[in-house]
Amino acid sequence: MTEIAFETRSVSKFFPGVKALQNVSIQMRSGSIHALLGENGAGKSTLIKLITGVYRPDEGQLFAGAQEVHFNRPHDAIAAGVGVVHQERNLIPRFSVAENMAMGQTTIDPLKPIDFRRLNELAEPWLDMLGLSIDPAIQVSRLSVAQMQMVEIAKALSQRTRVLLLDEPTASLTPTESQALFDVLHRLRADGVSMMFVSHKLEEVQEICDTVSVLRDGVNAGENIPMRDLQRKDLIRLMIGRDETIPEARRRQASAQSVALELRDLSTSFGHRNVSLDVRRGEIVGLYGLIGAGRTELAKTIMGLGALTGGEILRDGAPVTITSPTDALHRHRIGYVSENRKDEGLILDHSVLENAGITIWRRSANRLGWLSRSGVRMRTVPFLDRLAVKTPSLHQKVGNLSGGNQQKIAMAKWLAAGVDVLIVDEPTVGIDVKSKAYLHQLLRELADDGTAVLLITSDLPEMISLADRILVMDEFILKGAVANTRDYKAMSQSVMEHIHHSTDELRQAQAASA
Repeated sequence: MTEIAFETRSVSKFFPGVKALQNVSIQMRSGSIHALLGENGAGKSTLIKLITGVYRPDEGQLFAGAQEVHFNRPHDAIAAGVGVVHQERNLIPRFSVAENMAMGQTTIDPLKPIDFRRLNELAEPWLDMLGLSIDPAIQVSRLSVAQMQMVEIAKALSQRTRVLLLDEPTASLTPTESQALFDVLHRLRADGVSMMFVSHKLEEVQEICDTVSVLRDGVNAGENIPMRDLQRKDLIRLMIGRDETIPEARRRQASAQSVALELRDLSTSFGHRNVSLDVRRGEIVGLYGLIGAGRTELAKTIMGLGALTGGEILRDGAPVTITSPTDALHRHRIGYVSENRKDEGLILDHSVLENAGITIWRRSANRLGWLSRSGVRMRTVPFLDRLAVKTPSLHQKVGNLSGGNQQKIAMAKWLAAGVDVLIVDEPTVGIDVKSKAYLHQLLRELADDGTAVLLITSDLPEMISLADRILVMDEFILKGAVANTRDYKAMSQSVMEHIHHSTDELRQAQAASA
């Protein structure tokens, strides 16, 4: 049996009014990938913060190999060979990719100027390892969320750590990009690196992980179990304490419904060219593509966050000019669940109730303009309950909650808004399996009630499960439409053929110009 690389022994962590962890023990072995599973709020993020020196345990011990360790700050963990890729990105937008990757190493000699060319050269091999074709000198602010996630992973790998923690590393990645990451993890495992893999995508966990520990309400529900002994239903039972019994919602055909949102020959300042699509009432239209395809930028343009350079946007058949998200919501009843909840979807210093109700403040105010807290609560709490948001109270700051619970709140505020058109960008990133099923059901029910839904997701099984039609985007151009047959294998092949075909065309054009 391989040696233990890192171990927690009966660790506990308490916050005012909350027992985040109680007597939790795990063992991570060298040359092995250990899955850490649990619902949102189960304690996974707290455990990661204990292992990486962000928190100190109130009880219990930490061991790196056979040596007990005491981390007072994250730098202590890094010095002990522990690296982490957090669910929330930890990059400085105004710095380049290479600068972010070298953070903490550039100020060793304050009198010596930084050699930026050298930083770029050092960053390139790690970016190449992940198949990330970006210039290391580019500002991080110019990257997509998924590209930022890949840079975080490259940054952690560049520290040459022997214990690597990955918190939802594939949340913003397509299947192709995830597979490239798994290839890297396999090589690291063969090199003796010990890894902890946190994910709500159980198929991924079963594919790449050797052992698993499960947390439920801050305690061990399963500890260091060989993955080969478990099936998907066993993992779910450990996570939620019972078998998964989520009913499927009935869908209805939307072909006879009116068009709620239409883009006609749309070109944008982001680089889109002649994009035409429509979404009917009662329909879920999927928009699929690889990193950098332009899906999020298209959504932002619809919400007034990008300039039109050609074409038009129509609501209920009439051309409209949308100047801001506020304008989109209150004048045109269009909502947008951003993929970037931390910077665009939530106000982290405000409470759960304030965030969930921000889209309905105007409707909840009385005749004198005073905001009715009871009105906000009445409209938002049903969605917070339905999505099983775990919080000590509605007055808790959102920034103190887990990433998965933050995502649920970002979704709940738009469900409460009752918009006619809802654009959802990566809606289930970081959400546990039970809540994901509930959210899927809610989206179907919204469509059944006549809402037009434009779905952007990098999770192809999710796309096939939800969408009535799938549009494929690549290089800011729509490359085709696919009628959804619910046959995953056939749909996956059809969607990827559109992307590969357009990629081949691009390569041929580049070769010809060279």
